[in-house]
Order: sequence, then structure tokens, then C-alpha cells
Amino acid sequence: MEITDYQVFSVPPRWVFLRLETDTGLVGWGEATLAGHSKATVAAVETVMDHYLLGKDPMEIERHWQAMYRGQYFRDGPILMSAIGGIDTALWDLKGKHFGAPVYELLGGRARDHIDVYQWIGGESASAVSDAAADAVENGYDVLKMEAVAHTERLDSPETIERARERVAAVREEVGERIDLVVDFSGRVTTGAAKRLAAALDEYDPMFYEEPVRPAHFEALPKIEAHATTPLGTGERLYSRWAFQDIIEDRLVDVIQPDPSSAGGISEVKKIANAAETADISVSLHSPFGPIAFAACLQLDMVVPNALAQGQDLEIHDPEDNDLLRYLRDPTAFGFEDGHVRAPDGPGLGITVNEEYVRQQAQLDVDWQNPIWYHDDGSIAEW
Repeated sequence: MEITDYQVFSVPPRWVFLRLETDTGLVGWGEATLAGHSKATVAAVETVMDHYLLGKDPMEIERHWQAMYRGQYFRDGPILMSAIGGIDTALWDLKGKHFGAPVYELLGGRARDHIDVYQWIGGESASAVSDAAADAVENGYDVLKMEAVAHTERLDSPETIERARERVAAVREEVGERIDLVVDFSGRVTTGAAKRLAAALDEYDPMFYEEPVRPAHFEALPKIEAHATTPLGTGERLYSRWAFQDIIEDRLVDVIQPDPSSAGGISEVKKIANAAETADISVSLHSPFGPIAFAACLQLDMVVPNALAQGQDLEIHDPEDNDLLRYLRDPTAFGFEDGHVRAPDGPGLGITVNEEYVRQQAQLDVDWQNPIWYHDDGSIAEW
């Protein structure tokens, strides 16, 4: 069997899908979404496919991963690793279909039957985010994720700290103690402010604080940990096992959050998760993207014993009339129930992509960019 053709689709709202075709007629799908950089990622996928993968046997996934990575003098970074991530996922989808088995069976078999899945909740005010939390709980979620602040702030004043406290307090009061709550700092605050913020929000018992500082400032994580009792998590902006190496070896966080779509795919994230297990670090895979990326995460969640909870923004509790799930032939494929999800048990990723809809949506002009935020003095703020 060999790869004979491929197509890359940039589709709304901000996703990049890859279709691999073989001489046997089997087709594999992957997702190489890197929000705000779709054009660059598409170009990277095309470069790798044209210069290396066309004509190759798709079964040799590890050899191909090594070639795509080590065959580049300039390597790593979000663009190349997202391209590799999408291709690697499509190769696993092909291999599973070839053997008639879910990817998780090829990775060693299930370590669990299902995984808790959390829903992001938003709102500019404390009351708005509280209402969103109530809706999410009513929809069946047991784990929620929210931003510490609605709009980026440097958090350099007691008033701003208090606004953040009001938001988290309103959610906790609304949902009670039974619901787990992930509080995301999004790397938006300074290190000094992160210490104060973490200490101020501890009383609301978050599951963990996500990305308390940006990757450039990981040396500050022990300082934040010294001021808070809540576990720390990070990793959505790390793109390889080498980027996670110090985090894991030095046990700087309690939860890592690699994203298969931008961190080298199923092959690489499995290795990252296994390394984290040796350090007693949990894994909560990052996946605020499309259904192909989410399916890849679920295949990993089934085989990663230290998986904690799975993120998503697909509103999978309601597959009916769900525009985000229209990319699948069967929008109910993920089987959400009682706050958790089972991996689809069909071959490969376990999903059937709605090709007609993908091709239709790919005709639209998609160039999503995150907004530019400003502080009151006109300076550029973290998004």
C-alpha cells in the first residue's frame, strides 16, 4: 500500500483538515489546526507531503514521523509540528482502517472505558459566566473551564484581583462543590500578579490553574506554587517531547496539556504522556478545535492511564443541529453521557468525515485571527 494523493482543507471556523488517499482506496483523515496560522500550516503540510510522504507506505508511521522531524535541519515550532501532527493522525486513521481496529487497540488497548470531558464557559461579567456555568451543568457537564479574567489584564491592582475573585466565586456558588472547575490564566498575567491571583482564588477549590505563566517564564512556576495550594497545569503551547522535558523532569506542574493537533500528533503525544506518568503528572489533552482533533484525543485518552479530563469546544452534549459536528456523517459518534465520553469504537479514529460538507465549507474564505487587545494606556496586551 502507498499514499497516492492528499488534499488539505481550510474550513470554518478556523480548522485545517487533511485527507490522505492510498492505492487501495483507503482514506485517512487528520487535523493540523493552529488557530490564526491556517495558511502557514497548510503550506507546511503541502511541503512535507510533496517532498517526502507521497508514494510511501502509510503503515510505517514511526519511520515517517522521524523523517518528517529529523529530516529538517530547522525543526520544532508550532507550524512544522502542527503539520506533522495532522499527517501523523491521518496515518493512524489509515492504519486502524487497514486492520479494522480503533487506534487505541493498536496503541496497546484501553486503560479505561471513558473519560470526563469539560466545557469552556465564558462571559464578560460574573453574572454572565455564572449563567453559562449553570447551562453547562444542566447540559450534563461535571467539569467546567473558565478564564480567570474576561479581558486580559496585568492584574496589578487589588480591584482587578477582586474582579477575578468575583467571577470564580459566582461560578462556584452557582454550581456548588460537586462540579470541578479549571481556571485558565492563559498566560495573560505577569509572574508577580499570578502569585497573588493564585493565592486569592484558592478558596474556591479549582481542579487546577491552567497556564499561570507563558512558556517563556516557566522558571517562575515554583514561585507561584509556593503561594497556592491548587495544582498547576500547562503545555498547550509546547510542541514536542523535548519542550516538555524540563517541565516533567523537574515536576514543575501537576498537569500537562499537550495538543495532538499542534504537538506532533498521536505518536508524539503518547510519548509525552508516558514520560509524564513516570513523574506522577496527570494529562489533560488540549483540544479546542475540530472533531478530527477531538477524535484523536479520545483515542489517546483510552490508552493513557494518567489522563485526567478532556477539553473540547464542540458542544458535544447536543449533536442535533450542531454546525461544528456537521463535518461528521454521524454527529452522535462521540456518545456524550453523564459528563463523560467514550472513544468511538469504529476502525481508525472511529469517525466518518462528511466529505461533501468539508469540500463545501472549504470554498469559503477562512482567515481567522485572534483579536488584538490593548491596555487602557494603549499598549498591547496578552490575548
